[in-house]
Amino acid sequence: MSYSEFSLDKVVKTFDLTLAAKVKMFLDTPELECSDQLIETLDYNIPLALASNTEKSRSEMIITPILIELRKQLEQSISLFSGVEFNVEPAQGLNGNCDFLISLSPELLLVTAPVVVIVEAKKENLNAGFGQCIAEMLAAKIFNEREGNKIKAIYGTVTTGSIWKFLKLEQQTIEIDLGEYFLNNVNKILGILAYGVNESMTSS
Repeated sequence: MSYSEFSLDKVVKTFDLTLAAKVKMFLDTPELECSDQLIETLDYNIPLALASNTEKSRSEMIITPILIELRKQLEQSISLFSGVEFNVEPAQGLNGNCDFLISLSPELLLVTAPVVVIVEAKKENLNAGFGQCIAEMLAAKIFNEREGNKIKAIYGTVTTGSIWKFLKLEQQTIEIDLGEYFLNNVNKILGILAYGVNESMTSS
């Protein structure tokens, strides 16, 4: 097995999770104003990404610039990994590649604890990506604990690049925000991502 083989139902049952659907989970989370450079990049890239309409094009042309902007805004206090192998507990299916991992460590060459945000890219059908994203979040939780980093919560997002849905894992409870966040409000998306990182900083 690997992360991609988990459906939402399967990951909840396999790891005995409590599932909580939330409405407006990040309503009060402040926005993070993006740079003019990101606006210009997205204005140019979005038509190209949507025309190609593949997970790879959306990841490279939309998601990656947003995550790089997040790193700049947080003054390089995080590390960003794309397409990296994250084999934490193969016997339980917690192995495979993650689209994006964000770590609080400044280490750029190796994934080191604590891993705080998981980003899963999907071409379509965001809900179908929840199982995989949650499995990766669980792996991050186990990885952090093994390294002695008891982060309070792991955040995740499943995104097409144009639409973003957010999740939070704390202990054995997985919260899923029923709301969708759209690219025309990239400042809100950045704000939620930054909130996940900053909360982890204060709890580590």
